[in-house]
Amino acid sequence: MSIDVQTPENATHFGFETVAAAEKAGRVRAVFDAVAPKYDLMNDLMSGGVHRLWKDAMADWLAPRADWSIVDVAGGTGDIAFRLLDRMSPRAESGSVTVCDINQAMLEHGRDRALDLGKLGGLDWAVGNAESLPFPDMHFDAYTIAFGLRNVTEIQTALCEAKRVLKPGGRFLCLEFSKVVLPGLDKLYDTYSFSILPRLGQMVAGDSEAYQYLAESIRQFPEQDRLVDMMGDAGFGRVSYRNLAGGIAAIHSGWRL
Repeated sequence: MSIDVQTPENATHFGFETVAAAEKAGRVRAVFDAVAPKYDLMNDLMSGGVHRLWKDAMADWLAPRADWSIVDVAGGTGDIAFRLLDRMSPRAESGSVTVCDINQAMLEHGRDRALDLGKLGGLDWAVGNAESLPFPDMHFDAYTIAFGLRNVTEIQTALCEAKRVLKPGGRFLCLEFSKVVLPGLDKLYDTYSFSILPRLGQMVAGDSEAYQYLAESIRQFPEQDRLVDMMGDAGFGRVSYRNLAGGIAAIHSGWRL
């Protein structure tokens, strides 16, 4: 299922709904406020745990050095940040990962998880919008974003911000749901997304609408090659991607050259 409807000026998509661009960030924030306590459990249930393998693949492809300064955007619960720190250890004293998320509730959940896991060093937490990051130019060695880019109001603006905060030679990695390319899988995936996922969200998180939005937002996100073009327009070089699970998800890589 794919919806491609032109939106009027100063409007954007919120799932399949057309809303004023100024409203989207607040509505996305409300979605994640509602599901934050069950967010990690729902990720496991709705992907059968496969999201863990995808996040491992992202961290492995980045292969961060121990002295890097990394920003993980839309990473409130810490899943990516924790993986990056593990790969930077045991010499990560000089490196750090800053978790930046627009949603305070998600950051609080992430900080609680970090304490529970004994990850007390090398982590910073910041509230911030991917389209207007609270960091100086050329500040980070790498920028990661997992399952967050599709939620921003202006994807192109967020990509330009990513380039802005990266040092020359810095790496951008995006893990996101994408366009299914395996024949036959697309119909099964649509049935699961629109018939089963909202029901699962209602049963576990008490919120079917949040997971209906999830399914819809995936269909509105640019396909793999389109995102490559958008990254190029933002100034990234050596752009490439890897499909995961037949294109259900993809990792895009680019460099600030």
